[in-house]
Amino acid sequence: MIIQSKIEQLLGNKRAVSVKRVFSLLLFFLLFSAEADEVGDEVVRLKSVTVTDTVETTQQMEVITADDIEKRNAPDLATLLEETLDMGITRFGAYGNQTEINMRGFDTERIAVLIDGIPANSPRSGEFDVSQIDLANVERIEVIYGGSDTKYNVSGALGGVINIITVKRQQTGLQAGGSIANTSYMPGSYNRKGAVEGPKYEDLVDMQTLSAFAKYGGKEFSWKLGAFGNRAGNHYLYKDYAGFARRKESNEIWDTGLSGSFVWDMPSDVMLSNDASVYYADKQYPVTGVSEGFAKAKQYTIKDTFSLLAPTVFLDDLWTEGSVSFQHNGTRYGVLSEGSDQNVTAINRWVWEPNAAWTLRAGVDWRFINVDTTEDGKRTGNAGGLYLTGEFKPIKTLTLIASAKGVTDTKQAEIVPKAGVAWKVNDMFTLKNNYFRSFKFPDFDDLYYRSPDELYIGNPKLKPEDGWGCDLMGEFLISDNFSMTSALYYQWTKDSIHWVKQGGRWSPENIGVATFIGGDIRPSFTLPLENKFFTKIKLSASYQYQISWLLNDGLDYADKYRIPYMPMHIIGGSVDLQWKTGSLLVSAHYESLRYADTLNRMELAPYCLVNINYNQDIGAHMTAFAVLRNALNSLYTSFAEYPMPGITLTVGGRVTIN
Repeated sequence: MIIQSKIEQLLGNKRAVSVKRVFSLLLFFLLFSAEADEVGDEVVRLKSVTVTDTVETTQQMEVITADDIEKRNAPDLATLLEETLDMGITRFGAYGNQTEINMRGFDTERIAVLIDGIPANSPRSGEFDVSQIDLANVERIEVIYGGSDTKYNVSGALGGVINIITVKRQQTGLQAGGSIANTSYMPGSYNRKGAVEGPKYEDLVDMQTLSAFAKYGGKEFSWKLGAFGNRAGNHYLYKDYAGFARRKESNEIWDTGLSGSFVWDMPSDVMLSNDASVYYADKQYPVTGVSEGFAKAKQYTIKDTFSLLAPTVFLDDLWTEGSVSFQHNGTRYGVLSEGSDQNVTAINRWVWEPNAAWTLRAGVDWRFINVDTTEDGKRTGNAGGLYLTGEFKPIKTLTLIASAKGVTDTKQAEIVPKAGVAWKVNDMFTLKNNYFRSFKFPDFDDLYYRSPDELYIGNPKLKPEDGWGCDLMGEFLISDNFSMTSALYYQWTKDSIHWVKQGGRWSPENIGVATFIGGDIRPSFTLPLENKFFTKIKLSASYQYQISWLLNDGLDYADKYRIPYMPMHIIGGSVDLQWKTGSLLVSAHYESLRYADTLNRMELAPYCLVNINYNQDIGAHMTAFAVLRNALNSLYTSFAEYPMPGITLTVGGRVTIN
């Protein structure tokens, strides 16, 4: 099932193109370009080149704060992104199942996921397991839309970048806390093997979540330890093809994780840090979305990252950061397939700011991967790149930026350029514009994967995915209480990698060509309340539009074939009512018709999710919360033939002691 699911998703993926004709023009702009980091009217010299504070870019960027994370009480990263930014999410079921994040028409494998500025996508599959992120250990999340990122300059960012920033320096003193929660599914009668069975009231205690932390902040040293665990039965009711009620079975999951971080503030503002984590999961995946048969899977991940941040090197206007990260992954599916992979990622970034108008950024990154599987033995691979970004601010209100990154997998090398501009027209309006090439080497599994039955075979002759695009954005700040962002974008891709069946075998081929046109608008309004009880109410909304065309195999725009799993319309909104000791947050997320295949024959019906979050402080140290997800009990399918849960209730509490 795992292999089948991967193949089915790859059939709906999109890819990229070559734009060498524009590189010379962009290289010219590089000599006259820049971007400045501002808070109000002051230029900020970051102690960390990438992750200490939000750095303004010419690209569209949204930030999820620690307060947003706490209010949403989300079980995983994907749920948080869906409920806060109305991001498109494709799931194979409830908690712990395979999940894809969609940005501007591209799935997780084409989105660069970072943890503290360090690439976290699997170099083997390109995927990212959202279950491994402990949201209690996250300070904020930066989401940068569009290809060819120039803030972190990581490769493979066709759809955008998601940077997960964990807590580094701790507040002075010792603090400890934790949370506990239970999730209930609505029990009811259902059909099983031709007979009607009564409600299973154990579904009222279907999932338990537990997390704990301890942290200390001192003058020179600070540290944090964290742990979490989840047990999920995923025993929810759904309707099958004939309309009969059935109960999800054979999808039990439990996982746990430990993490620790240590920060040492050395002389001259140099910061040394180490982050380590361990994750283990035992999962049962249904063979199909409605099957009682399952594939047993066990996986574990060990990570360790060593970082050095130096705000001044030789000169007061020159600073750098460097990191070395090691990751070991192990998987076992049933008794037939077992494998492990290790990768080492090294990054060094430099910033030179000779004056208030100019900033030069440069850096290098390299990743080595070693894969050992029962099917294909041992294989190794390398990939990396070197970038240079020029930022120029000729006047206070105008920012120009251009970047060029050379990337290689040791067999071939390419240049990935980008140019952008940000113009603060006045105090209420800022205009941004970007032109970029998006580029991604094939994933390791696409090149070399081999299934135990030899039905799925990788293709070492694959070409990289390549593309180009542009976007135009407006940011409005009408007053302290009303703001709005709006964006339009265009992107074209070719050499998209799809798994196709040839001669009885499945293998990946460069057959995909596609075009995307889209836009979104996000207004937000905050109304202060002069009330003894309520403090303010915040209203926000979003509308995302995207139309796509599949252009491979002789198709053209008149054929109107759309990219699978990418809805044309996504609409979201929320009402956040706050008082001194708590809040009530009601949000909605709607997705229009989607297709589950490239021929657009398998339709997935539109759906709307309504969620209600309630948080209430009890004394100085405790918060109680309750979350009603899918409050309208919508019956829908996220991934073809994999029905999703109806209404769920999560109740729990958090404790923090100083």
